[in-house]
Amino acid sequence: MADFLPTLHHPNWSSSIQPSLEHLLTLSDDVGVIQHATEDIPNRATGYCTDDVARALIVVYQKLVLDPRDADALRLAPVYLSFLHNAQLPDGRFHNFMGYDRQWLDCVGTHDSVGRALWALGFGMRYAPRPTWRRLCKRLFNKGLNALDWLQYSRSQSYAITGLAHACHASIADIELPAYRAALRKLATSLTRRYEEMHDANWEWFEDIMTYDNARLPEAMLRAGATLQDAELTATGLRTLAFYESVTVEGGVFVPIGNEGWYKRGGPRPRYSQQPLEAVSLVDAALAAYEATGDAAFRATAQTGLEWYLGRNSRGIVMARDGGCLDGLNENSVNLNMGAESTLAYLSAAYALRQAQDKLTDAGKGRAIIGALSTGGE
Repeated sequence: MADFLPTLHHPNWSSSIQPSLEHLLTLSDDVGVIQHATEDIPNRATGYCTDDVARALIVVYQKLVLDPRDADALRLAPVYLSFLHNAQLPDGRFHNFMGYDRQWLDCVGTHDSVGRALWALGFGMRYAPRPTWRRLCKRLFNKGLNALDWLQYSRSQSYAITGLAHACHASIADIELPAYRAALRKLATSLTRRYEEMHDANWEWFEDIMTYDNARLPEAMLRAGATLQDAELTATGLRTLAFYESVTVEGGVFVPIGNEGWYKRGGPRPRYSQQPLEAVSLVDAALAAYEATGDAAFRATAQTGLEWYLGRNSRGIVMARDGGCLDGLNENSVNLNMGAESTLAYLSAAYALRQAQDKLTDAGKGRAIIGALSTGGE
């Protein structure tokens, strides 16, 4: 049974959406989070990866923003941060794959895993509730800056951009801020160059193909634009997000690019197999656009992304179950496994929307108090 069926077609944000960490706890142990599952049972043979542990660290910090006393999040956070600490190489990059026997299986991780690690550490610098955790995040992040020039791909650069944006917000009074801003500018310029080389009137995108985690690219431009106060970066983020929505939102329903061949410019648009990763990236990009513009339409877009998990998708199937998420939506079937990537995507989307709703509520209370004071009310 799904966690929040009553919110499926509600036109407004649901302030009750805060799924439990129940399934994440099942997938986690004292090392990290197991990559894959057989239905809802962890498949230990698949071991661990930095990709998923980085996502998990973000999720537990999101949970602690919403509930600073959550015992499960407080227990899991140091486990995940310890994993990243152990994964970092002397040159600042990270291992990615670890076997269940705690032995690293690679010499160095993928570009994406390094970018995601930097994203999680920047997020931790900004949102980790304990100063000891924030300090370690910063230490690992600063060392990881040495790897930025190694990142060659648009997604790995986008993940690092998001991490740098968070690090900048966490470091307003720190001497490292100019270095963070310079690194952010350099990566944003690289992503802009990709866009300028590829886009035309009918294809407002960074590459000649849409593959996975697509909305992270416009999100990165939006976060860089907001952090650097650069209107051109923000405008590029908004244009590319609008194009992405035109491709993937059909009648108010999110239909992400399927990974059966991806979507090449001028080619057919694959509709299946849909991955949970795509919905959370839409949520985060839409929230970044809302922060940049104040346009409430982006809040509705974010809700559309969350509702993909809750059954408002092209097959009407609830993907979120007991704090976890099914691994994929196919044309004639559903992947019943509930691995780490899928589960963390759902949790992150729900927590991000809940945090955004809380900010709106707090802002409304603040306006009400100011209004009462200005009129002499109580």
